[in-house]
Amino acid sequence: MKRIIAIGGGELREKTTLKIDEYIAKLAKERAGENRPNALFIPTASHDYMPYYNTFHKVYTGVFNIKTDVALTVFKDVDMEKMRAKFEKADVIYVGGGDTVFMIEHWKKSGLLPLIQESYERGVIIAGLSAGAICWFTDIYTDSSMVNGDEKYAMYQGLGWKKGVISPHYNARMLDFDKIVCYNYDCAYGIEDNAALVIEDGKVVGSVVSGGKAWRIERKDNTLQKTEIQPII
Repeated sequence: MKRIIAIGGGELREKTTLKIDEYIAKLAKERAGENRPNALFIPTASHDYMPYYNTFHKVYTGVFNIKTDVALTVFKDVDMEKMRAKFEKADVIYVGGGDTVFMIEHWKKSGLLPLIQESYERGVIIAGLSAGAICWFTDIYTDSSMVNGDEKYAMYQGLGWKKGVISPHYNARMLDFDKIVCYNYDCAYGIEDNAALVIEDGKVVGSVVSGGKAWRIERKDNTLQKTEIQPII
């Protein structure tokens, strides 16, 4: 099974997403079987900000006893043989937040994207927060500075692994995103901070929440109808 756990936002350091992290850790342990599971953290969107990885390590190793590693590619040449070995060990890949468009373009340039895609295709669990949640979709609502040069949100094309339109941090961007959906799309997803969509084989099967909610937004007769995506645990 191919899985994506898309987290709308939250703070790893403050453990606001801990219930979601617990669910991800459970899936990783199931995949690893009798072995200790491995998690590979990808901090490309934050320009390989190491304190972010350190926080991830403290949570996933300190709380859930999962071995962690990090894929650094922004400020160094990539040894693809060593990098491929990291991906082959991973039971879960966690993509951190930050600049979504920079991340997607850098993955393509650095050769990281095929490794991520190969992992996904062979059933490695893909998880991510904010940028790491929305990049998989067809159309994404992002504040990437590479889109318009400032901190305003705008639509951009994602990787398209999951067809659909999506916004992270939906609790803070609801009015603006709803207006865009109303005039341009028939259906979209909004993920609040501390909530996650669970996607299996390309289909949204539910949510995992740690204080927030995930929504399906549909346009009918120029009005929006919102349906909360129910938690699976």
